[in-house]
Amino acid sequence: MQFMLLFSRQGKLRLQKWYVPLSDKEKKKITRELVQTVLARKPKMCSFLEWRDLKIVYKRYASLYFCCAIEDQDNELITLEIIHRYVELLDKYFGSVCELDIIFNFEKAYFILDEFLLGGEVQETSKKNVLKAIEQADLLQEVFSLSRKWCSMKNYHC
Repeated sequence: MQFMLLFSRQGKLRLQKWYVPLSDKEKKKITRELVQTVLARKPKMCSFLEWRDLKIVYKRYASLYFCCAIEDQDNELITLEIIHRYVELLDKYFGSVCELDIIFNFEKAYFILDEFLLGGEVQETSKKNVLKAIEQADLLQEVFSLSRKWCSMKNYHC
């Protein structure tokens, strides 16, 4: 996978993950072009399209579009399944994820994506294992937060 974009029906970018090195200018140009292209397509149209030298695979869930760019020889159906698995992980974590969850908890959405995909390749296929890693990270963050509060209450420098 070259990159993944999440954007709203209004064309607002909510999340972007790039697995290839590109300049910010090029990323903005690609994002603008793809958002316009995908949003212009009718709902009954195929979720795959050829764009530049890549294949674009996208799927709409509620008010969000999940859009991935893959190489010409990559499998579109597997990419569609990767998108679906990511949505399932978000749903499990947030309890029926919505656009506001992504907006207000974007760092968690990125963390979940990073636990699932590494370098544009599936790192872990088990939803259970991904969610377990996220729970452990949440617990570690909570312990760290509590220890900092304790230190500040006792006027310690932790």
